[in-house]
Amino acid sequence: MLKVQNLHQYYGGSHILRNVNITAEIGKVTVLLGRNGVGKTTLLKSLMGLVPIRSGSVEWQGRDVARKTPYERARSGIGYVPQGREIFSRLSVEDNLRMGLSYCSARTRIPGELYELFPVLKQMLHRRGGDLSGGQQQQLAIARALAPQPKILILDEPTEGIQPSIIKDIGRVIRMLAQRGDMAILLCEQYYDFAEELADHYVVMERGEVIAAGPGSEMQQKGIRKLVAI
Repeated sequence: MLKVQNLHQYYGGSHILRNVNITAEIGKVTVLLGRNGVGKTTLLKSLMGLVPIRSGSVEWQGRDVARKTPYERARSGIGYVPQGREIFSRLSVEDNLRMGLSYCSARTRIPGELYELFPVLKQMLHRRGGDLSGGQQQQLAIARALAPQPKILILDEPTEGIQPSIIKDIGRVIRMLAQRGDMAILLCEQYYDFAEELADHYVVMERGEVIAAGPGSEMQQKGIRKLVAI
């Protein structure tokens, strides 16, 4: 389980994250919702150690990793798919996937399961990442994060700028990964219907604070759509 308690983060003198508390359980999809600019991406970067926190704890599998480097967090089983994908455009699809294994000495072969989850990647294995469509690049970014077989997958708006057919494929993969029962999913998402369909648990942020949380089955009843509508 990932457990975040009393997390505070600042940019200069600006208090960006305020006493944030969230959990993400193995076998469950936790969706993180909120309007643009409320601190969702900053929270995910804080969980990965890409931006420092002022105080609070980030507990992963019973250990506080709040002072660990991004490299150490990745080695501990935390996979991260950043907003904007950030693939290596000049490298081949295969080499992009191998980059996902670069910090994991115990695994040197690309898991064949990735090609089952995203068949298009096998067809384009030797093409440059930059030659793929936006949707294909997103699938590559997710597969790269999955290559070392993490125990939690953190995704930052994976549907942004993606065609509907690939959004469905990504949703299918996320649900399949969670249902296997050996991985937690933390999904930051702007597309409300996609998030509601997948959510086992939801968290809503506003102005750097968590203002609502609960079971995904209660999102309609609690009127969560209104809280995140632009």
